[in-house]
Amino acid sequence: MMNEKNGKNELGDLHPDSQVVAAGRPARTPDAPLNPPIELSSTFHAGGEVGYGRFGNESWFALEEAISLLEGAPTLTFASGMAAINAALSILPRGSVVIASKNGYTGAMKVLRTLEESGAIAVRYVDVSNTDEVLAALPGSAMLWVESPTNPALEVADLPLIIAEAKRAQIIAAVDNTFSTGLIQKPIEMGADISMNSVTKFIAGHSDVLIGSLSISNAEIFNKISDARKFGGAIPGPFEAWLALRGVRTLSVRLERAQANAMELATRLSKHPAVERVRYPGLASDPHHERAAKFMKGFGAVLSIEVKGGAAAADKACESSKLITYATSLGGVESLWERRHRWGSESPTIPINLVRISVGIENIDDLWADINQALSVSQR
Repeated sequence: MMNEKNGKNELGDLHPDSQVVAAGRPARTPDAPLNPPIELSSTFHAGGEVGYGRFGNESWFALEEAISLLEGAPTLTFASGMAAINAALSILPRGSVVIASKNGYTGAMKVLRTLEESGAIAVRYVDVSNTDEVLAALPGSAMLWVESPTNPALEVADLPLIIAEAKRAQIIAAVDNTFSTGLIQKPIEMGADISMNSVTKFIAGHSDVLIGSLSISNAEIFNKISDARKFGGAIPGPFEAWLALRGVRTLSVRLERAQANAMELATRLSKHPAVERVRYPGLASDPHHERAAKFMKGFGAVLSIEVKGGAAAADKACESSKLITYATSLGGVESLWERRHRWGSESPTIPINLVRISVGIENIDDLWADINQALSVSQR
C-alpha cells in the first residue's frame, strides 16, 4: 500500500516508464493474479480501515497507487475530473479569492463563475503566461488554480516561479496537469499542494471512462478533500477505476507516440496555407517554447490551430475529416479535433476559428493526409 507521507513505495526508485507498468499490482504470492480484481462491494466487515463503500475500495487504491507514483504525492480518485475540481474548491472558506486562468477549461470556468455569482468565492482571472500579472494577483488570495499548458490556448505558465511565490505567501497552489500528466511535468516536485488530472484523458487513454484524481502533498489538505469525497459522494466506480488502471499500463508508450505525431503535425501545419497560427510549445517559434523546455520533459500531444476563413472554415475542416474524429475530448489513442467556440461556454478570449487537436497514435502520414485534405476543403 502507498506510503502517504511521500507518495512512494518500493517502486519509487524505478523510472516512470516502469512505474506505470508495475504499480497497483497484487502481492506476488503463489497463484495470486497479476492484475487486481474488480472489487464490487458497498459493505465491509467491521474492524478494518475502510468501513463503508463510500470510504474506500481496493480498485480505487490500486489506481491511486499508480497515479501517486506518477505525480509524487498521495492521490484520491473521483467520479470525474469535474468532481475532482469541485472537491478541491469545496475546501475554501466562503469569500476566498481564487486566481485562475482566463483561458481555462470551460468546465472549470463554469464552476468558478457559478461559485462567484453565488458569493462563495471571488475570482481573479489572469493570463497565466504573464508571470508579473500572476504575481500581482497573489496578495490576499487563498488558492492559485493554474492550467499549464492551458486548454485550448496552449499557454505555458512559469510554474516553478509562481508556485514558489504562492507558497511563500501561504496560498494553496493547485495545478491542472491533465495535458501533461506526471510523465511530462511534476507540479508536486515544484512545490504545489495539489496536482489534478482528468484521468479520463491521457491516463486512462481509451475514451471509455470518466474519472478524475487529485494528488495532494499537504496532509491537512488531503484530509479535508478526503472528507469532501466521502460526504460529497463523488466517488469513482470500481469498474471505471479498473479500466483506468489498465490504461495507465500503456501511458508511457502512448504518450511517446502521440507527442512525436503532435510535433510533426505542428511543424507541417505551421507551413500550411490554410492555417493562420499554430499553438504548440514544442515549436521553437512558439512564444512559450523556451519556458516550457526548462521544466517540461516533453510538449504534450495537444495542439491548436487557427484556420483561415473564420469560424465557418474551421467548422468545415472538422466536418471534412475521415480519420480524425470530430468530437469533444482529448488524450485517447484516436485523434480528435473540434472548433472550441462551437461551445457557447468557451472563453471569449479564444479565437472563434481555433481548432483544438488531440493527437493520437495513428500513422503520421495518414493523419497528415486527412488534415491536409480537410483543410483544403475548408478553403473552397
